Order: sequence, then C-alpha cells, then structure tokens
Amino acid sequence: MHQPRKQARQDRSRATQTAIVEATARLLESQGRSGLTTNAIAERAGVSVGSLYQYFPNKEAILATLIRDKRQQLLKRMQQAVLDTLDTSPATAVDALVRAGMMHQYERPALAFEVEYIEQNLELADETTALAEEMAQLVLDTVRRLQPQAGLQEARDVVAITKGLINAAAMAGEPGGEALYARARRAVLGYLSQTAAEAHITAPEVAKRR
Repeated sequence: MHQPRKQARQDRSRATQTAIVEATARLLESQGRSGLTTNAIAERAGVSVGSLYQYFPNKEAILATLIRDKRQQLLKRMQQAVLDTLDTSPATAVDALVRAGMMHQYERPALAFEVEYIEQNLELADETTALAEEMAQLVLDTVRRLQPQAGLQEARDVVAITKGLINAAAMAGEPGGEALYARARRAVLGYLSQTAAEAHITAPEVAKRR
C-alpha cells in the first residue's frame, strides 16, 4: 500500500525521486501537514507536477516513502550502535542504543514531530509491526548481556520504553540533551534490572515445586 508508481533505476531518476521525498520533508518542517500538496512538493523539488506523478501516484505514496526512509535510517543507526559496542560493557552498549534513538528523533525534530502524526493515518500497520520485530531482534543480544534470561518480549519492551519516552519528550517540546538521555538510560537499565531480579527470584521458586 502507498508504493511509488515505479522504482527509479537510473541515477537521474533516483535523484529526482530523492528530490521529491526531500522536498516533502522540508515542507513538513517549514509548513507542517496542512499546507502539503503535490503542487507545493513539485515546486519545492524543482520538477513539474507531471514528473512527480510519474514516480508517485499520490501524496500518500510520497509520505509513505519518506517514512520508510526514516525507518531505515534508524535501523542503520541501531545496527551501527550494536557493532560499535561489541567489545564494551553492557551498560555502554545500552547507552549507544539510547543515543541512536535520540539522534534519530532530534536530528530533524520538526520533521519527526510531523511524521509521528502522519504515519498513524497511513496504512502501514503491517510494516510497523515488522519494523518493531526487526528492532527487537537487533537489540536482543545487547539486552541479554545485562539480563541473560531475556527473550524477545524484554527486547520489545526496551524498544518501546526508549521510543515512547524519547518521542513523548520531543512532542512535548523538550530539548534532546543529556537530561533526556539520562532519563531514557535510567528507564531501560531500571527495567532490565527489575526483570533480572524477578527472574532470579522465580527460578528458586520453580525449583522448589519440582
């Protein structure tokens, strides 16, 4: 759903498609959702409306492509954070993932704010679910360094805690500084510490029942 009309294969076509998506992002940053039209996007991108429709059937397809691009950027940041901290302490690895999430949200905060609303109204539920699972799989090894008995549910919770806290702060207009980073880090480490403690308590109880 909401796919580009055609996949750009030549360099010039890819450049045009990229320009259209970036023009959409800049309009969202400067004017918000209310003034976003295909005519405005084409003008900002420096292409004709006819050229725009060669690549995208409607505005929603452009927005969906923008959202997919942003999601891929986040995944790449998270992947790099995991790779960069393989030989560090578990807490440092968690720090890197939290900072990756903050960088994604606060690199272009006005755009992130608009995207949060837009993606709720596009038919991307299946893609959103798949993304959440991919992110959970990505952070699972890091989570297990702190909580060896953790599974995918704990990894999903870590993703949800980090995303929810950072997104809520950004949408409330909070700056993305060290105070927010410390809160997000504390929330994740506190959750993992609590689940580890619960697992430690539960294991002896199970053994007694056998």
